[in-house]
Amino acid sequence: MQSFFSVSEVELTYKSKVKASDRPQIISSQNAYDVLLQHWSDQIEFVEEFNLLLLNRANRVLGFYNVSKGGQSSTIVDAKVVFIAALKMKASYLVLSHSHPSLNIQPSLQDIELTKKLVEGAKLLDLKVIDHLIVTPYSYYSFADEGKL
Repeated sequence: MQSFFSVSEVELTYKSKVKASDRPQIISSQNAYDVLLQHWSDQIEFVEEFNLLLLNRANRVLGFYNVSKGGQSSTIVDAKVVFIAALKMKASYLVLSHSHPSLNIQPSLQDIELTKKLVEGAKLLDLKVIDHLIVTPYSYYSFADEGKL
């Protein structure tokens, strides 16, 4: 007896509507923070969100991606979702970021552990995490600037 199975087709696409020369280039944590704030939701002071800036080899922004939105004190970050977005956009570099509605920019133990996990996972995929920013509307903390990457 012969059986037939239906399976879904997987399609990976990335279509940019912005010329490469018009994309912002990330050259510092301040620069990344400024770009992130332009795209952050208006709930930055109310709920914790985890977002990505995906960059090409010239540190030009390929895109901004919202990974998750949580409550006032946490959000769940699925590493698979982070890396799916990075691979789909053909990124070379990642800037991780998340908000702290408490306005305290100091990283928690969970923030530090998540950063280590994502940095290690990125290495396996030939990607590089160049920074992780904790953002508020008023200031930010940079893991790279503090030597924590």
